[in-house]
Order: sequence, then structure tokens, then C-alpha cells
Amino acid sequence: MTSSAPLPPGGAAPSDWPGERLGLNREGHGSIARPGRRIAALLIDFALCYVIYFAFFFGSDWASLLIFLVEQIVLLILLGGGVGHLLLGMRLVRLDGSWAGRWRPILRTVLLVLVIPAVIWDSDQRGLHDVFAGTMLIKR
Repeated sequence: MTSSAPLPPGGAAPSDWPGERLGLNREGHGSIARPGRRIAALLIDFALCYVIYFAFFFGSDWASLLIFLVEQIVLLILLGGGVGHLLLGMRLVRLDGSWAGRWRPILRTVLLVLVIPAVIWDSDQRGLHDVFAGTMLIKR
């Protein structure tokens, strides 16, 4: 028997854990990567890009941003994750769990550097940059 309780605004039923509605595990392999892990990976990538910027491009106004864009796009397409993602056991996939392709990492990275989409999350703890790109970061 189904419950007759009204759905919350937006029509989505509440889930017990992030990724449940996407068919993902509660925790462990194949579960949504939690915010702390994702933020730590982002900090690792920022630090790596800053080292490259400081060593080779110091003083250039846009070099650090371009280094980050290139690092993210190339590694997300080729390896499924940036350096931070890979070190912390995450990978970027489409909602069906397959390879993210080429255009999704590009769109995701452009939205990530705009910051606002990355700090607004849905109930599955996916930033709007992932929602719009049709991707998710999962634990490997």
C-alpha cells in the first residue's frame, strides 16, 4: 500500500541517502562522493595548478585559471578525474555510470570555474555543474 502523504515541493520523494534516487549504493564503491572528499580534491587540484603557475607563469593574470581548466578538462576526459579526484578515489561518470565523454567534462569545468553552480547542490549532493552536465562524482 502506498502512502498518501503529499510530496515535498518539486515533486521528488525524499531519499534516505544521497544517490538513492540515482540507484547508487549508500556508501562504498559506486556511491556519491561526499562534499568533504570533493572539496579536498578541488584543493589538491588548485594547489597543483598553483605550483605550475608559480613555476612557469607567475605574474600572468589568467594563467592559473587556464592551467586549472586544461588540467580538469584533459584529465576528466582521459582518466575520469583530475589529480585530486584520482588521489581521493573518485571518478566522474554519466548518470548511467558510463564514461563521461568529451563535452560533459568541458561543460562541467566551465561551470565549476563560475563558482555559483558548484556551491548549489541538489538532494543527491551533486553541484549544479554536475546536474547541468549530466554527471556525478562517485567513489571508485
